[in-house]
Amino acid sequence: MTDSNRIACNRLRSKVMSADDAARFIESGTTVGMSGFTGSGYPKAVPVALATRIDAEHDAGRPFRVRVWTGASTGPELDGALAKVDAIEFRLPYNSDPTVRDKINRGQMEYFDMHLSQVAPVAWQGFLGPLDTAVVEITAIRPDGSLVPSTSVGNNKTWLERASKVILEVNSWQNAALEGMHDIYYGTALPPHRSPIPLIRPDGRIGQPTLRVDPDKIVAIVETHAPDRNLPFSQPDEVAYAIAGHIIEFLQHEVKKGRLPHELLPLQSGVGNIPNAVLKGLLDAPFENMTSYTEVVQDGMLDLLETGKLRMASATAFSLSPDAAEKLNANLERFRNKIILRPQEISNHPEVIRRLGCIAMNGLIEADIYGNVNSTHVMGSRIQNGIGGSGDFARNAYVSIFMTPSTAKGGKISAIVPQCSHVDHINQDVQVIVTEYGLADLRGLSPKQRAETIIAKCAHPDYRPALADYFKRAREHSYGQHAPALLTESLSWHQRFIETGSMK
Repeated sequence: MTDSNRIACNRLRSKVMSADDAARFIESGTTVGMSGFTGSGYPKAVPVALATRIDAEHDAGRPFRVRVWTGASTGPELDGALAKVDAIEFRLPYNSDPTVRDKINRGQMEYFDMHLSQVAPVAWQGFLGPLDTAVVEITAIRPDGSLVPSTSVGNNKTWLERASKVILEVNSWQNAALEGMHDIYYGTALPPHRSPIPLIRPDGRIGQPTLRVDPDKIVAIVETHAPDRNLPFSQPDEVAYAIAGHIIEFLQHEVKKGRLPHELLPLQSGVGNIPNAVLKGLLDAPFENMTSYTEVVQDGMLDLLETGKLRMASATAFSLSPDAAEKLNANLERFRNKIILRPQEISNHPEVIRRLGCIAMNGLIEADIYGNVNSTHVMGSRIQNGIGGSGDFARNAYVSIFMTPSTAKGGKISAIVPQCSHVDHINQDVQVIVTEYGLADLRGLSPKQRAETIIAKCAHPDYRPALADYFKRAREHSYGQHAPALLTESLSWHQRFIETGSMK
C-alpha cells in the first residue's frame, strides 16, 4: 500500500516510477550515496531492484559494481541485497551487515572505516571523487518541493547537495507525524569559511524541519510502504546489569563530589544490550530531568522519555527493536516534541560535543592494561563493524566511558589484554573502563597506575594472574619504564587464540 498524498508537489508527481525503472539510472562504476543510519531510514526498494539488475548483468558475463556511501549501517534490503550479488566495490563509513563484513574480511570489498562526523566534510572536499547518485528515503514531499525526512537524517543533506542525480523513496509506512521532528542545519562550510555552530543546549534548534533539493536533479521517485528492519535486542543479562550498576554508582559519586550536576550532563550511548541496560538502570537512579545528545535513540531512551526521567533526546536516527519501533509509531505524537533528529555532521560534531559536555558511554572489543581501546578489529585484522561515532564522542566528552564484558567466546578471549591488537582510542581519550567486575577510573593516572587499576578492577579472575605476571616482568625487563612492555610477547595472547582457539 502506498499513499500518493505524500507527494504534494505537483511538478514532481510525473517523476513517480517503479523501483526497477529507477534503478536503471544507476550505472556501473559510479558512486551512490544511500540514506540510512543504524537500520533506520534506508531505501528499501531501489537497492533490491539494483541488486536484481546487477545479478542479471553478472549472469550475462558483464561486470557491474558500485561504490556505496551511507550514514552508517543500513538494513538487509540495502547492504545485504547488494553484497549477496557482489555489487559493492567500495563501502564507507560503517557497516554491520554480516555478508558485507565477510566480503571485507576476505578482501573482496574495499572498506573505509571512518569517524562519522567526518563523512560529510570528506564528501565536500572531493578527494574521494564525485557523488553520482543519491538514493534517499523520505516521509513526504511538501507542496514547495521540500522533503520531510524519515527515521534517520544521517548524511542525507550532503548526499542531496552533492549528487548529480537524486532518486527519492517516499515511504508511507513511516509515520506522517515525523514532520517537524527534524532540525536540518545548513550553516556548515569548509575552511576558511567555517563559522561556529550556534547550538548551545541539546534541545536547541538551529535549522529547518525539512531537507531541500534542486528539483531538476530528481530523476525518479519511488513509492514504498515498508518498515525499517532492525533485529530485536536480546534482554540484558546479569553481566550487562552489573556493568550498568557500576556506571550508575560512578555517576552518583561524581554528583556527590560536585563534578556533575544532579540532572547529569547530556548522555551519549552506543548501541547494544549493555548500553540499553545502562539506560534501563537510569529509570531507577536518582537523576531527574536528564537530556541526551547522541547518535541514536534506542529502546532504553524511549522508556526514559516515556517516564519523564529523560526530558529530551537529540540524535541523528532511531535504532529500535521491532517492538520499540511499533510502540514509537503508535505513540509518535507523545514523543515528537521530546526528540530532535539532526544531520550526523551536527549530532557527532566535536565542537558541539565539547561545548555541551557529553557523558560518552561506548562499547569495546578489547582494552589493554594501559587503557588503549580497540573497538573495531578482532585479533587486529578482522573488522567487526567500525569506529562509528565512538571516536567523535570519546575524545571530546566531559567523561569518556568504555564498557565491556570481561571475556568473550565463553571465556576463551579476555577483553583486557597486555597490548591491544589494534587501537582506535588512545589512552588519553579513555577515562573510565568498566566490566562486570568493576570500574577503573583512569583520570589523572600514569600508565603504570592505570595498569594496576585495570588489572585489579576490570580483568576476569581467570586472566588476572597472567596479566599481573606480565606486568611484573615488563617492569623488570622493558626497554623503558614509562609504559613497560615486553614486545616479544605483548601480542602473544592473540596469536595463541588464533592457533589454539583460546587465549588461556
